[in-house]
Amino acid sequence: IINQVCGLVIFYILSIFFSNDYFGEINWSLAILLTAFSILSLGIDQVVVKKIAEGISPQKMLSVYFLHVLLAGGLFYLTLLLVSLAFPGFHHQLLLFLGLGKLMIFFASPFKQLTNGLEKFKLLLYMSVSSNIVRSILLIVFAFCFHLSLAYMVIIFITGDIAEFILSCTLTKKILKIPLTVSVSRNSYFKLIKESLPQAGVVIFTSAIARFDWIFLGILASNIALAEYSFAFKVFEVASLPLLVIAPILIPRFTRIFHPSSLHDLAAKETILAILFRFEMIISSLVALVLNILWVPVVDFITNNKYGAVNRNTIFILSACMPFIYANNFLW
Repeated sequence: IINQVCGLVIFYILSIFFSNDYFGEINWSLAILLTAFSILSLGIDQVVVKKIAEGISPQKMLSVYFLHVLLAGGLFYLTLLLVSLAFPGFHHQLLLFLGLGKLMIFFASPFKQLTNGLEKFKLLLYMSVSSNIVRSILLIVFAFCFHLSLAYMVIIFITGDIAEFILSCTLTKKILKIPLTVSVSRNSYFKLIKESLPQAGVVIFTSAIARFDWIFLGILASNIALAEYSFAFKVFEVASLPLLVIAPILIPRFTRIFHPSSLHDLAAKETILAILFRFEMIISSLVALVLNILWVPVVDFITNNKYGAVNRNTIFILSACMPFIYANNFLW
């Protein structure tokens, strides 16, 4: 919830205080970086959590995973630097600067997965929200008390990301008493990579699809088109919040209903499920209806006529998909 709220604050401030061209470039750069670093994780994070939960040495898993993020992240950022130097016409310098901050987030991921595997969720809370809190507070201060320029925005983003890395490293060392060492045997590293390969395929496809539309628009359309679309899509994601509440409840509920020992009264349970499905359709359709009714007057009011009327058709198409998203989740 904290990350969602801070993310909305950050997104809204950037959309208001920067032109469509700059806002589109920011979103395109972040989409590229988040996709790239998600793919570079190769699904190792989930394997590490599982192994730590099984009782394997947390210090050993931290060392192996940190070695991976150090190598993969360092090579990726070095590639960005070489591309920017080799091609004088490279116009995405923002990608280079924001990439430095996202590299710090990538370096912090082993500490967060270690904490997750140990089920130290209070420490995980501090690690996970620190960057977004720092960025949202600094953006609010600069936006309403000083002058928010693109250079200040980049510095704020990098500051928040570095703060998350330092905090994650410090909490792991001081509270969990687990020191970080990077001396790892080659066999241990390649064994972890091999074990993560099946999950890596899932991560690569889901990461590529997650922000493919943003990246695609940024390359083949324009930053302005991406700015308009990304604003509508962000609101659409927030409007899907009821699904985030319902979805986790369905799996354990279905598990109990269709358990072999519970199939004696299946007809009555199927009736209850049909009612639940109708209720989900009502919620999704109502949200879509309200979104379309309020879109132009409310969004134009809060964005100074930048993203309301121009996104009328975009939000209509996105919201028309909402009942199908609920239905897909229910059937899945």
